[in-house]
Amino acid sequence: MITIEQMVTVLLLCAALSILSWKLGLLTLDGSLASFAVGMVLGICGGIGWLLLLVLFAFIGFAVTKYKMEQKVRRKVQEGRNGERGYRNVLANGAVPMAIALFTFLAGWEGQVPSLIYMSAVCVAAADTTASELGVLSDRTYMITTFKRVPAGVDGGVSLYGTAWAVAASAFAALVGWVVILGSVPGPLVLIPAAMGILGCFIDSLIGATLETQGLITKLWNNITSMAFGAIVALIMLF
Repeated sequence: MITIEQMVTVLLLCAALSILSWKLGLLTLDGSLASFAVGMVLGICGGIGWLLLLVLFAFIGFAVTKYKMEQKVRRKVQEGRNGERGYRNVLANGAVPMAIALFTFLAGWEGQVPSLIYMSAVCVAAADTTASELGVLSDRTYMITTFKRVPAGVDGGVSLYGTAWAVAASAFAALVGWVVILGSVPGPLVLIPAAMGILGCFIDSLIGATLETQGLITKLWNNITSMAFGAIVALIMLF
C-alpha cells in the first residue's frame, strides 16, 4: 500500500514533469494533462519504480523525436508540427502500462512477474519509438511484408539502422527497469522484456503494413495492440 509521503512524491513528480514537458514544447497541453493522469496511475498503483521507468522512456522518446528534426521536417516524417506529442501519443504508449498497473493493484499481485510484464510493455514502446524516429533517417527502408524498397516513414517500413536502435533501446529499458523496479543486479529473466520489446516492435510494423495501411486500425490502436502483445507473450513465458 502506498503511503501519504509516496503519494505526495508521485503527485509533485508528475506535475513537475508534465508542466516541464509542456513548457519545453515536448507535449501539447492535452498531452501534458494525459501524461499527468497516466503518471499518477502508475505511481500510485505500480510504485515509484514503475513511474520512473516510464519517465525514462518518455525522455528517450523526446530525445530521439527531436534528433535531426530539420531533416525530418524536410522529409515530412516528423511527429506533429515540430516533434510535439499530443494526448493520443501519450495514450498510445501509456494505456497498456496503466492497465497493467491497475490490474496488478486491484488484484493485489506483487513480485517479480508483474514487474517483468510491465517492463515488457515499456520495452515495446521504447523499441518502437526509437526505431520509428531514427529509422526515418535511413536511406534504405524496406516493407516488412514484401522486403521491397519503400520511402522512409511508410507504415510497415523497416530498416537495419532503425532495427539496431530498437534492439539497443529495448535492452537499455529492460536493464534500467530491472534496477529501478526490482532493485537488484539484472538476472537472466531480463532477456524476456528485452526480447519482447524487439518482438513487439516488429508486430507494430507488421500491423502497420497490413491493417493500418488498409485503414482498419489507427496508429494509436496499433501501438496499444503491439504493447499488449509483448506483455501477453511475456506473461505466457513466465508461467
